[in-house]
Amino acid sequence: MDGLDIFNVYIMGSIEMLTVFHFFTRFLKKKVKFIYYILFAFLGMTIMMFFPTGSIMELLVYVLLLMAGGFFICRTYNIFVGLYAVVMIEIMHLCYGVFNSISCILSPLFFQENPKAVSVLFMVMSSILALVTSVLCYQVINKNFSYDENVGAKYVLLILIPTLVIFLVSEYISSNIYGHTITIQADGSLPSISPFPLLFIQILGIASLFCIMFAYKKLVDSFKLSRELSLLELEKHSLNQYVEESKVRYEKTKAFRHDVKNHISIVKELVQNGDIDTALQYMSDMENLTADMSFPVSTNNPVLDILIGNKLGIAKSNQIEVQCSFISPYPCGIADIDFCIIFSNALDNAISACNRVPHDNQKYIHITGKVQGDFLLIEIINSHSGRGSIRSGTGLANIKAVAEKYHGAMEVRIDGDIFVLSVLLIIPQQSESISQQIC
Repeated sequence: MDGLDIFNVYIMGSIEMLTVFHFFTRFLKKKVKFIYYILFAFLGMTIMMFFPTGSIMELLVYVLLLMAGGFFICRTYNIFVGLYAVVMIEIMHLCYGVFNSISCILSPLFFQENPKAVSVLFMVMSSILALVTSVLCYQVINKNFSYDENVGAKYVLLILIPTLVIFLVSEYISSNIYGHTITIQADGSLPSISPFPLLFIQILGIASLFCIMFAYKKLVDSFKLSRELSLLELEKHSLNQYVEESKVRYEKTKAFRHDVKNHISIVKELVQNGDIDTALQYMSDMENLTADMSFPVSTNNPVLDILIGNKLGIAKSNQIEVQCSFISPYPCGIADIDFCIIFSNALDNAISACNRVPHDNQKYIHITGKVQGDFLLIEIINSHSGRGSIRSGTGLANIKAVAEKYHGAMEVRIDGDIFVLSVLLIIPQQSESISQQIC
């Protein structure tokens, strides 16, 4: 193996793998230690020894290696890992194919001067330009097609399947029709099979890939809009329900206020007659009447009063003990719709977890919250069966997204048969809230 092979296979090969892995982790929004970069490059170089350079099998193994890095190093367990792995490898290989084809077309024009020097120069230049172009493509994808773990698998599959088709077809044409090596005659003449169609196919492959990613972006935007609309519908429903319940409770309050003098007279007469027990019972009945005039949950936020009240009503019907001591800083810079996302998902999960608890065990849901300065900490504690690990489903992912929107954090933990969800939010100033809404 001469110096050119060492440069091409080991030096440029290692740089390619480190570049691919770096942008792959950026797409998944993960930070990994440098030792994992070295490990990935070492495994990639080892693969080169067992598979022909540029073969479909080699590229598929690279895709699997990237996916393994996504699962075990980045700890991302969804279909996005496969999509991004295919896109990363495909872009790199197509960029190298484009510049190799251009090199094959241009180099014969200078062959008469010094064939060996021209070959080396074009090989080095094509490798460097292909790497730079790949990085630019990665930057564009990273900027415009961000990773969103809330997007359903069906949307990703719609993109992954055509991406795989482009990947396999382009590699099949490159490997089986043109082969891995294009030989240029000593006089500079091109081989019988022209590289122009291959160059066109490779450029078309890159363009098609970006078209697919653009379609994916539109799907993601549509998914987010649909989710926001459904949450707005939930908020609208809660507000309408709040208005209707307010009317009912107002009528009850008006009726009670009309009869309050009679109630006081009756209690006064019972006490004067020494019938204390009857008076106490009568006052207890009056207390039940006044309870019907107020909302079952009072959080200082009308939307949350209805939402949490409805959810806890469902919990009570399932024989789940409920407590709520959460008081919302209302009004504040946190949007009602974001509160709805947190509590609707968290309470649905809590009710579901309590329903899986054995009947002999206590079932409960406790909601607490406290404000300290500009920080709001929400905690939802519920009983848990104690079996299984924490699974990050769509509900928790939505809550985490809201926490990150307000520069906060979400934490979940299981302590025996107790499940605790903690959400920390930084309450924005009014000016910040207004600017966010304008944007």
